[in-house]
Amino acid sequence: METRVCRLHGQKDLHVETLPLAAPEAGYVLVAIGAGGICGSDLHYYQDGGFGPIRVREPIILGHEAAGTIVELGPDVTGLAVGDRVAISPSHPCGDCKYCDQGLPNHCLNMRFLGSAMRMPHENGLFRDRVAVKAGQCFKVAEGVSIGEAACSEPLSVCLHARSLAGDLAGRKVLVTGAGPIGALCTALAAEAGASEIVVTDLQDVPLEVARRMGATRTINVARDGDQLGDYTADKGYFDVCFECTAAAPAIRSAIETLHPLGTLVQVGVAGDTTVPLNLIVSKEIALKGTHRFHPEFAEAVEMINRGAVDVRPIITQTYPLEDALAAFEIAGDRTASVKVQLAFA
Repeated sequence: METRVCRLHGQKDLHVETLPLAAPEAGYVLVAIGAGGICGSDLHYYQDGGFGPIRVREPIILGHEAAGTIVELGPDVTGLAVGDRVAISPSHPCGDCKYCDQGLPNHCLNMRFLGSAMRMPHENGLFRDRVAVKAGQCFKVAEGVSIGEAACSEPLSVCLHARSLAGDLAGRKVLVTGAGPIGALCTALAAEAGASEIVVTDLQDVPLEVARRMGATRTINVARDGDQLGDYTADKGYFDVCFECTAAAPAIRSAIETLHPLGTLVQVGVAGDTTVPLNLIVSKEIALKGTHRFHPEFAEAVEMINRGAVDVRPIITQTYPLEDALAAFEIAGDRTASVKVQLAFA
């Protein structure tokens, strides 16, 4: 048995290849992947060969946002059946380290995260026609939910974890900086939580239009209309909460300038060392919170998509067949034309 895979050998060196495929072991199921989303980390691996200290040091199968249909059960699998459509969580905490013991599995010291080059050997990901995964990583998809929607469960999980750090958003004024997939989903979750205002900023009109469809009450193209953010800096600021999804120093500064005293900045975007206005954080007593991945939120994300609490469809702007993976990665890197690009599998 064989399967096609999307494997990266180094910077800009991406290939669709065929590799051997074994039957699922005990406790595993074989899933025919239907859709997989290209994440920002996948793009960094492709465009730059990695991000920060994390580098691609050996060929790696990319992809950690995927859903598909179970086609074979390994021994001792219960609760799942051939034909079940499932979203796959890429998060594999060990369950035994001190952080897992403290109920912080997203900080697991021995985390195995599918599609990640952090460890050696790398953890191969989900961009393949067929893949064997642990049964416990599979969450059933409801009738009427497309496999592409289900594949958005992973980025929605990231945003659910971020939202959990922001406090109650009902009636609150929220700023979202960056309208990529994560910013758009943070927007949708803020709307779902009852935020009274949601202002979203970005440098491009295409993602801002998606943000409007996801629940933004106002959008600002800061490349063209950045002075409009000045409306929110009077009297020490306006917003209660900001989800900062860019990790760009100018956006971080604008977030801190427009948060009112005792406001909360949830830093979702990731970068290397970045300049921040500490004087404003201190003088306005801003609560700065980092947010890292997810774990239990994955089941919640699938459930929200299943019952239609969040409509993820607007973020899916393009879908390409696996054989056109190179074209898919190129358009995914063009923020003037795309938000979430997915691969479709046979």
